[in-house]
Amino acid sequence: MKAAIYYELANVPIEEIPTPKITPDDVLVNMKASGICGSDLMEWYQKPRAPIVLGHEPSGIIVKAGKKVKGFSVGDRIFTHHHVACLNCYFCQRGAFTLCTRFQETHLDPGGFAEYFRVPSANLYVDTLQIPENVSFEEATLIEPIACGIRALGKCNIQPSDSVLVFGAGPSGLILTKLLRAFGAGEIIVTDPIDYRLKAAKRFEADLTINPEKDSLIDAVKGVTAGRGTDQVIVTAPSLNAYISAIELCRKGGAICVFAPTNREDFLKISPHKLFFSEVKITSSYSASHVETRTALNLIKSGRLRAKELITHTFPLSQTSNALQKASTKECIKVVIVNEY
Repeated sequence: MKAAIYYELANVPIEEIPTPKITPDDVLVNMKASGICGSDLMEWYQKPRAPIVLGHEPSGIIVKAGKKVKGFSVGDRIFTHHHVACLNCYFCQRGAFTLCTRFQETHLDPGGFAEYFRVPSANLYVDTLQIPENVSFEEATLIEPIACGIRALGKCNIQPSDSVLVFGAGPSGLILTKLLRAFGAGEIIVTDPIDYRLKAAKRFEADLTINPEKDSLIDAVKGVTAGRGTDQVIVTAPSLNAYISAIELCRKGGAICVFAPTNREDFLKISPHKLFFSEVKITSSYSASHVETRTALNLIKSGRLRAKELITHTFPLSQTSNALQKASTKECIKVVIVNEY
């Protein structure tokens, strides 16, 4: 079968690799669409793992099912999550599914940017969902990133009328903007250095958009919050400067959500003295679980979150390299790979 093999961002050729063999408990899926995630563009994260087949937001059709498989059949249209928890360990019993050891050990084989991928039994039974007919394969690729946003807002404990500053107007930032509106947030402020994305944030119901390279972010935020800063700050940009600004722009008693990782070598100095007297809370939200993916699919299926509006570009699998380059320019929102083979 054909697959896009990542060696580095500038070198992602299409190669022939063996089609995965399934066990009696697995299924083989013909990939129909697979979204590009911001993490696919992080070379500090991906290059040490290369060569690798990327793509962890796939949807497709089951073409083979092992003899012990129950509840799924050949021909089913499915979304599957690349990580799943064991549901039994210390962390799972406390609802912290993404901290489960098995969560990070489970993967699709070989990845979504391939003609076919194998869904291991753990992923199949814990977090594989049937896609309704009114949801396209392309829209289904948004289940995972929307689920990540749902989990983050749950951890943030957003209150009605809270003012929220979102750093980054990429797919994650725009999804959070839409979800914040649905959660009843008050003033929603989005900042990004790309005007293309700020225009999208306006369409996604942001009250105020700020390009920090053209206007003073501090002045703008303080100006609409009576000098306090916002109740909540969510950082979706993998930028140390964004986190520095987040601390400065979060009001006393407010909360900051770490939603994007920076390079491993990046460190942030935080004064415990300032944290103590300001009572600013810092939380983090990594990935999503089987709980949030179901909510995400329901939001897409019902039309309450129009996933199609997030997709600005689609590329055939044979042009995965071009798709990654396009996503790197930021003059886009969601880029999706579709299988033409």
